[in-house]
Amino acid sequence: MKLNGIIMKSIGGFYYVRCGDTEYECKARGSFRKTGHSPVAGDRVTISVPDDGYCAIEEILPRKNKLKRPALANIDTLVIVCSTIDPKPNLTVIDKMTAAAVNNNITPVVVISKNDIENGDSVAKIYRRAGIEVFQCSPDDKAEAGRLLNFLKGKVSAFTGNSGVGKSTLLNMLFPLLDLPTGDVSEKLGRGRHTTRVVELFETEGCFVADTPGFSTVDLQRYEMIDKERLQYCFPEFEPYLGKCRFNSCAHLCEKGCRVLQALNDGEIEPSRHQSYTAMYNEVKDIKPWQLKKQV
Repeated sequence: MKLNGIIMKSIGGFYYVRCGDTEYECKARGSFRKTGHSPVAGDRVTISVPDDGYCAIEEILPRKNKLKRPALANIDTLVIVCSTIDPKPNLTVIDKMTAAAVNNNITPVVVISKNDIENGDSVAKIYRRAGIEVFQCSPDDKAEAGRLLNFLKGKVSAFTGNSGVGKSTLLNMLFPLLDLPTGDVSEKLGRGRHTTRVVELFETEGCFVADTPGFSTVDLQRYEMIDKERLQYCFPEFEPYLGKCRFNSCAHLCEKGCRVLQALNDGEIEPSRHQSYTAMYNEVKDIKPWQLKKQV
């Protein structure tokens, strides 16, 4: 018997596939290892269910998208969680993740946690001006949590962010039945202990949601670098000015007649966003597109 389903998680070479109301423990066919096209959480797959022995993943159905880190497929929304304090928001990291989401046809959302401890309006303003949906959450603001929950209904969403920002705490507030473990921030390191061990999808409240291990800037530089020609399209606030520069080859860094730079000088683009764009462009300007594709 063959069934179609979605991979909820993988542990130790086993894949747990939800088909309707039943979850099957499966192994992947060896052909996936040979091609390097390995199944990941979020993949829609076809499995075979024998009368005895292990179920097997036979086919990975066409993907809408795939992130390398966190390793997830078919994501509608990437929820990027940052905190107002302990740790303070790293705008460069947030910008890399929003750009990675747009580049992968995923809607980025920024959630600012610990808004009750320190006001996050200044950070929220940056991303709202960029056309990105922002939620400012705290344990005592049930209305904002409800607004976020309604936004996620019917979607497959991944939650990610630096360790210690409160991803698991936020998920528990939105989806109490998950009861995910949470961890304190280490005073010595200024970062959270990794309380999430595996990438796993949960189905609850009409949503598929993923809690993911904390990531670092090093991970982002390795896994989500974007070709310099595509990078400009990954900053939504640049869009009204693209194609209007004096030179068709404008990189929007320091060129005369650049409409993006004019918008920056006119206060229409946030300086921190253009600084992140410049840093990301300089990281990839000498890398060929085929070299980016070879990243693992």
